[in-house]
Amino acid sequence: MQMKNCSFFPSAKAGFLAGAAVALLLAGSASLRAQDATQQTTPPPANPDARVTGNTTITTDAQGNPQKSVSLSVSSKKKPKTDKDDKVQQGKDTKAAIKREKKLDPLVGKDSQLPDKQLYDKAMAQTKSGHFDIARLDLQTLLNTYPDSQYMMRSKLAIADAWYKEGGSAALIQAEQEYKDFITFFPNVPEAAEAQLRVGDIYFKQMDIPDRDYAKGTHAEEEYRTMLKQYPDAPKPLTDEARQKLREVQEVLAEREAELGAYYGTRNNWAASIARYQTVIDTYPLYSHMDDVLIGVGDAYEAEATLVRGQKLPEAARAKLLEEYDGKAAGYYRKVVLEHSAAPHVEDAKERLASMNLPVPTPTPEQQAASEELEGSRAQYNMQKRLAIFFMHRPDTVTTAQTGIPPLDDPPPTVAPAITRSLVADYRAAFTPTVAAGAHTATAPPADSAAPATASPDTTPAAPAEYAAPTLSDVPAAGQGTGNSSNTMTVSPVTSNSAGSSGTGLGVEIVNPGASGTTVPVGTPASNRPSATGAPDPNFGLPAPVAKTTDLPPIEKPAEAPDQVNDLQGKPQPAAQVKDPNAKKKPKAPAVDKADESSSKKKPKKGVDKLNPF
Repeated sequence: MQMKNCSFFPSAKAGFLAGAAVALLLAGSASLRAQDATQQTTPPPANPDARVTGNTTITTDAQGNPQKSVSLSVSSKKKPKTDKDDKVQQGKDTKAAIKREKKLDPLVGKDSQLPDKQLYDKAMAQTKSGHFDIARLDLQTLLNTYPDSQYMMRSKLAIADAWYKEGGSAALIQAEQEYKDFITFFPNVPEAAEAQLRVGDIYFKQMDIPDRDYAKGTHAEEEYRTMLKQYPDAPKPLTDEARQKLREVQEVLAEREAELGAYYGTRNNWAASIARYQTVIDTYPLYSHMDDVLIGVGDAYEAEATLVRGQKLPEAARAKLLEEYDGKAAGYYRKVVLEHSAAPHVEDAKERLASMNLPVPTPTPEQQAASEELEGSRAQYNMQKRLAIFFMHRPDTVTTAQTGIPPLDDPPPTVAPAITRSLVADYRAAFTPTVAAGAHTATAPPADSAAPATASPDTTPAAPAEYAAPTLSDVPAAGQGTGNSSNTMTVSPVTSNSAGSSGTGLGVEIVNPGASGTTVPVGTPASNRPSATGAPDPNFGLPAPVAKTTDLPPIEKPAEAPDQVNDLQGKPQPAAQVKDPNAKKKPKAPAVDKADESSSKKKPKKGVDKLNPF
């Protein structure tokens, strides 16, 4: 019996193809194993900058056997090169900000591993983020925990800076106190100048417009002056900032004084106007409207000259006063032309000089260059600055000068009473020659008077002679004093050492013989009154008051009081009325139907109106 062969493949061809496929798979796996062995035996390429890092991981397979796997990585120390276009370049503002930060705070980024430095850096980061309270807590912790830290001084200054940057009236008051404490504890460090500058900035931020309270501006001016006086060797950026802010503060204060001077000028109070303008000229020489101030002073003196022309004065006094006031006005106009030749209103000063028929001076090249430098340093208005002034309600300091040394001391103030006394002195000086001439004429002796005895050359000049006072008896009666009369009248001076002499200093003594021929002694008074005796009169020639001793009228006797009335007894009341039985009775009112009445208490309704609820 022949047996049949059984195969897995349906045909011999299929079996041949399957065997070929298995042979190819085995050959491929062998080649892969050989390549892996080659890679393991070949060392990696040498790279001095390469850094090999790896980690080991132990896992467990399904049968519970542990398996260890190692992973290696090679990294180069050099940074990968990037294209120039892909690089992020810092701008000028960024570089300037980084440089400024390093200059103001040189400790940033140094010793970052120290605990006190970590607190300091954390506080600085909180300050930049606007978390000022947290920053102050960190800085206070640093001061309490590390009292000997090298960052203690910077921490105290940073606390004050945190209060200053927070703003607000209460925070600024606290910042001022902290800055002054820092100056007290560290007076010789370079940061003390910065602290003093910030004290001035505190008042500068609170300064109001010129027509409001100027106390903050005055305080700011004092603090900036203190900084420039006490720290002349401070860094140049700090001193330049202090000078510029001092110029701006003085610009606001000068604007206030100039506005007051203009106000008094509109009220024709020229003394007060001149005083205010003169204060601006002496105290704030860098004021942007100095040309207007000088012209205002000249106009005030011109107004005084106009008042003199309208008064009825002697011609000599009038001419002297006009010369005085016109000369002062012209002097201020010339000052505008010479020292402020580049100012906007210099032409107004030239026109005023021309109207006064005076020559217009020409400034020197040095004066011209100084004026152009000063006026050229002032900024110009633009829309942004005008909107900031209008909406922020801040002082206008746009046209403040950028050059020039601001004054650090105030000159003596010019007040209106001093100007008034000066004007009065001008009037007295104008009238002095006239008054002196009149006095000289009144005191001159008569031409026909006897000449006094001359003293010997070897003796000293004697005192002026005194003369006896005239009396009433010296006046001749009616009919006397004619040419035929035998009465003689002599005039003789009386020296100061004559016995019994007295007088009022009129310079003559009249001697008149009596009617019977008896001579009246010289110096005999006609009465005992002070005017006759020459004694000082307490009443200055007025009659002495006479006291009237009239008796007062007798005290009037008061009127007798009326008799007392007993209020309890009262007045008798009439008897009660008795009803008359014979009187007619009143008819009774007809009965009213309640159903016809309205429920309203204000106005009863009738008929169809009852249905209307309104």
